[in-house]
Amino acid sequence: MRRFHLNNPVGNRGENDAVYFLRSLGYKILDRNYRNAVGKALGEIDIVAKDGEEIVFVEVKARTASERSSVLPEESITFGKLKRLERISSAYLREKSVVSAPYRFDAVLVVYGDSPRGSEIRHFKSIFL
Repeated sequence: MRRFHLNNPVGNRGENDAVYFLRSLGYKILDRNYRNAVGKALGEIDIVAKDGEEIVFVEVKARTASERSSVLPEESITFGKLKRLERISSAYLREKSVVSAPYRFDAVLVVYGDSPRGSEIRHFKSIFL
């Protein structure tokens, strides 16, 4: 089920733009805003995609140009956030019965400029090394 965060229109737009961006690279989108269905709520994965045979768990961070001056999007991906991603991705792999599938974690960072065409998208593969 697709969930929209009504209190975060920049985040919703960032996730949508990240999906278009990943599709343009040939990724297949498997899930959006995934939350585990069983047990204690572990968090959310913004995008689950497939790149070739590899499952890709994607964290999306979006900011406007005015927000960028204070905090870069990548600064929001903390150690705690990475640990939550690791736990929720394990739940995803178990729930979908693909525990032996190769997988990785990526980040897509979107910064919106002052004009409609003034956005920047940065993609970091394998943010866990």
